[in-house]
Amino acid sequence: MNLKAQLPNFITLLNLLSGVLGIIWVLDGQPLYGAYFVILAATFDFFDGFVARLLKVQSDMGKELDSLADVVSFGVLPGILLYSLTKTQTDSQILPYLTLIVPLLSAYRLAKFNLDTRQSDRFIGLPTPANALLLTTVPHLVAHWPELNPLLSSPIALVLLSWITSLLLVAELPLIALKFKNSSFADNAYRYTLLFFGAFCFAWIQLAGIPLVILAYLLLSGVENLLHKK
Repeated sequence: MNLKAQLPNFITLLNLLSGVLGIIWVLDGQPLYGAYFVILAATFDFFDGFVARLLKVQSDMGKELDSLADVVSFGVLPGILLYSLTKTQTDSQILPYLTLIVPLLSAYRLAKFNLDTRQSDRFIGLPTPANALLLTTVPHLVAHWPELNPLLSSPIALVLLSWITSLLLVAELPLIALKFKNSSFADNAYRYTLLFFGAFCFAWIQLAGIPLVILAYLLLSGVENLLHKK
């Protein structure tokens, strides 16, 4: 076995392990920890590709394994989180299961991404890590601003949130990718704006700021699309 070639795959498996551990913690009644495990998984998700390129050991095996790990960490974990939160807020036997659209369309999004050659410099649809971060940090936002609890924590709101964000995953919506071809501010104004706003939100309210950053990401992408069409 070529150990150098397996190093990126090992990192990918750490991504998968992070997702599994996150699911366990959520099922054990610790929903706030879901976001920490998504962040950990996203970190491993970044480094597996980085290490593969650095060592020049990219492979089809690594690509497939990466998608399988992402389904768990960025699809099943946020889906289980929303299911658990909805179940605690309602006596309905049906509503909690409606949130499981998240892992279904996350899997579809990941398969589509592997085949879509248009996404080399822009994303088409909301990336699964961004969606997972949004969904798992909503409890942090509510914890920071309890007055949002009736708006964001009702069972209907949680189901709507799961469906709206899941549809964004597969929407034909061009979104900004944080890929810098140069350091020019003029060429990367939207990317720099998003990074500065993200740093501000995180310094201000930590994880509770991530939903605001994802919302800004969607709005900036929409503005860029409108101006580009003109």
